[in-house]
Amino acid sequence: MNSAIAIAALALLATASAKPLKECLKQPAAWFAGAEADGIRQNILSHQADTGGWPKNTDTTGKPHAGDRSRIQATFDNGATTDELRFLARWLEAHPNDAGTRRAFARGLAHILDAQYANGGWPQFHPPGENYHRHITFNDGSMVRLMEFLREVHREPRYAFVPPADRRAAGQAFDRGIACILKCQIRIDGRPTVWCAQHDADTLRPATARVYELPSFSGNESVGITRLLMSLEKPSPEVRAAVEGAVAWFRGARLDGIRVEARETADGRDRVVVEDPSAPPIWARFYDLASGAPVFCGRDGIPRTTLAAIDHERRIGYAWYGNWPQALLEKEYPAWKTRR
Repeated sequence: MNSAIAIAALALLATASAKPLKECLKQPAAWFAGAEADGIRQNILSHQADTGGWPKNTDTTGKPHAGDRSRIQATFDNGATTDELRFLARWLEAHPNDAGTRRAFARGLAHILDAQYANGGWPQFHPPGENYHRHITFNDGSMVRLMEFLREVHREPRYAFVPPADRRAAGQAFDRGIACILKCQIRIDGRPTVWCAQHDADTLRPATARVYELPSFSGNESVGITRLLMSLEKPSPEVRAAVEGAVAWFRGARLDGIRVEARETADGRDRVVVEDPSAPPIWARFYDLASGAPVFCGRDGIPRTTLAAIDHERRIGYAWYGNWPQALLEKEYPAWKTRR
């Protein structure tokens, strides 16, 4: 078999046998010693950008990158980069002498560490440019995911292959991230509340991202931030106050007696808010910073007080309501209190 045929056969094998990345990370250690994991590893490495990270919304396990790798845009959005690095770490447990994969992991870790601002926050990608992506990005859990990964690198035996200085740097970056979270927490009359989905990279104030994502209290992203603070083994008085303030805000922002109903109309599907006294509690994605009331926004950038008032495309294309804080309030926070 000539080299071209061999390469094509290997690519076909990797494509045919690949698992989604989340499923890969659930595999036992022995699986990472096998051929299927090796094919997926090669696919993942082919998608690594020159900057060290990985792109979003891309199947990095199922097939190799087929294009100009210099044009890959690495990001931390939508879960990109961290899980690819977790896969490489699992691979290196089974293949500790794989110098090439070790270098790829080191580049990815350096990319995350280099992206952190001096104030402890992370942008959506690095280098961040001048657009809204430069803001400290809590949106969709981006910064929380980075911090959880860095804590793993700092503490977990799986990452023993990482040089001690880099593991210390990961722990220090995590600590700076916690300090940034505390500084970003929105205060009303001196009381800590929750967070915006993104905060200005310089002033740390709530900031606009996409035109329909206005400065606001976040009923979604703030849950992940609160969980991260609750996961700290020895929370400082400042961290405890931040958690208590967030929980109080979640309780006050709870919406009762309504539910969101999907409907089929003559123009297609729609989402409608209907009254329902028996409905479980629900929260809005965003709340106005001045009034504290739920706020909705379409692509015109104009805030509205009801879901029905925004354009149809945004009404059905975004998660405006959810039960994000429910488990935290009913189970996780009470358990956290008993540990304190």
